[in-house]
Amino acid sequence: MPLTLHPDQLATPSDLDELGRETVANGLRRLVADLFALYVKTKNYHWHMSGRHFRDYHLLLDEQGEQIFAAIDPVAERGRKLGFPTLHSIGEISQLQRVADDDAVYVSPVAMLTNLTADNQHLAQALRELHEQCEAIKDVATSSLLEVYIDEAERRTWFLYEATRPTE
Repeated sequence: MPLTLHPDQLATPSDLDELGRETVANGLRRLVADLFALYVKTKNYHWHMSGRHFRDYHLLLDEQGEQIFAAIDPVAERGRKLGFPTLHSIGEISQLQRVADDDAVYVSPVAMLTNLTADNQHLAQALRELHEQCEAIKDVATSSLLEVYIDEAERRTWFLYEATRPTE
């Protein structure tokens, strides 16, 4: 959902192409929505974890939730540095998020970890797609920021996947 603004409302001087900046900024807004949704889902599973591996999974999801939450502000602010708005509300998050909510009363621990594995994989893919858009307009600052978050999403995916593998 692109936003049309009066040029002086949020104008930030830049030598990057304005249309390219707007495309990247819209991608960043969507990414912020995904990060918020993934954060809440990760915390939901953290709060509702049960079973014999409770402590390990509970702590893993708490650590991952903190990491996801820590990415939100830098991503949102990067959009503002490009001269465009970021999210304004929970409603806007629900319109833009690609990470599905999970309102089920009970989800098994393995299903929780499997769901989050897939969500983090999709997030990494979305990050790579946005990275390509950044490279197209030579936005090295956003590219660099996204590279860190791609690595973090891949690490979360790895840990979650390994936690679901059967023991011998």
